[in-house]
Amino acid sequence: MLGDVINAIVHDTLFIKYGLIGLFFNGMFSSFIPIPTEVTISALLLGGINPVDVFLVLTIGSIIGGYIAYYIGLNGRLLKKIRKTPEKYDKKSMNMMNRFGWSTIIFFSPWIPILGDIISIIAGTKRYDIVKYTIAMTTGKTVKAVAVVFFSVHFLHWLSNVLH
Repeated sequence: MLGDVINAIVHDTLFIKYGLIGLFFNGMFSSFIPIPTEVTISALLLGGINPVDVFLVLTIGSIIGGYIAYYIGLNGRLLKKIRKTPEKYDKKSMNMMNRFGWSTIIFFSPWIPILGDIISIIAGTKRYDIVKYTIAMTTGKTVKAVAVVFFSVHFLHWLSNVLH
């Protein structure tokens, strides 16, 4: 039964059907839309794709997605029309970001479900320094990609031992 579920995931998920190109777009979109990359990563690794290739494609896609999210915030005239937040909430969010540090929040944002997806948009909206953003965002996304691929490889190895 578990084998059937894994087989269905490996062969029937949209991003997985397109292999590394699907992973690239999955990683890119997941930077500003809450789409998990872990299923795609695991399926590609189960399908025999080299973990280094998975890591590189995921990292590059995620970083490009981070820049797109920043750009959406930076040039988000539409966001200003949609987002009619009272000024006191803007100040609250800025105080929180300043208290914990923008770089720290951006670094950890890939690990925070849903909320992490909008951190880059907020950074762009607030015109956060692009150099500091680049350092924090690329480091955070790279560390997450290393961890996810590493743990996926070891989990899948363990799972294959358990099932056989």
